[in-house]
Amino acid sequence: MSRKQILWLAVAVALAVFVAVQVVDDSRQPSELIAQADVPTVAPGVDVLAGVAEIPERVRGYDYRRDAFGEAWTDDTTAPGGYNGCDTRNDILDRDLIDKTYVAISRCPTAVATGVLRDPYTNATVAFTRGEQTGAEVQIDHLVPLALAWDLGARNWTDVMRVRFANDPANLIAVAGDANQDKGDKQPALWMPPNEAFHCQYAMQFIAVLRGYDLPVDAASAPVLQEAAQTCPAA
Repeated sequence: MSRKQILWLAVAVALAVFVAVQVVDDSRQPSELIAQADVPTVAPGVDVLAGVAEIPERVRGYDYRRDAFGEAWTDDTTAPGGYNGCDTRNDILDRDLIDKTYVAISRCPTAVATGVLRDPYTNATVAFTRGEQTGAEVQIDHLVPLALAWDLGARNWTDVMRVRFANDPANLIAVAGDANQDKGDKQPALWMPPNEAFHCQYAMQFIAVLRGYDLPVDAASAPVLQEAAQTCPAA
């Protein structure tokens, strides 16, 4: 995993308050306050789930629809900075891949043509080449899956908020396609990254998104996230 990925993952923790601002102000852009941050640290005895409500269990929403979160990708929340003609997927690829070359496509002048992903979920190195099979090799994962968010309360959000959530860089990460498919829409009680060295960052970012969007955690996932946070460096 590259330092660049770690920095971006830590950003979500540092910006939990900012994500909360998004909930009440749809006009704000996540990129407006993004800055580099250190790897998350946790002080001994700190309750990392403070402020996150707990529910007994996840109740799956039979009425979940992916299109309730809008188009697959928009150009609403770029990373970093403003509307740049590239959709969120292309922005995240540019953010998370290394050793990149670029090509102009449609309205996006800086789409990644080739690059390398150091997959944080598996610690594998994945070569990326834009083309028909691109999506199978490198995919953009929602750390808090859309279907999970729906079950935890996003079904009651406005359409605007659901689109924002689906395109929020704080909840997105480029990963190996196989790992993303294995995760699906599972909560932490049912799935954590195979790469245990990434559990700290995964848990802290997952919690930051829950807290920022006022989503609860299911009782079975709470201890899993707390245990993962204990692997973080001490503050």
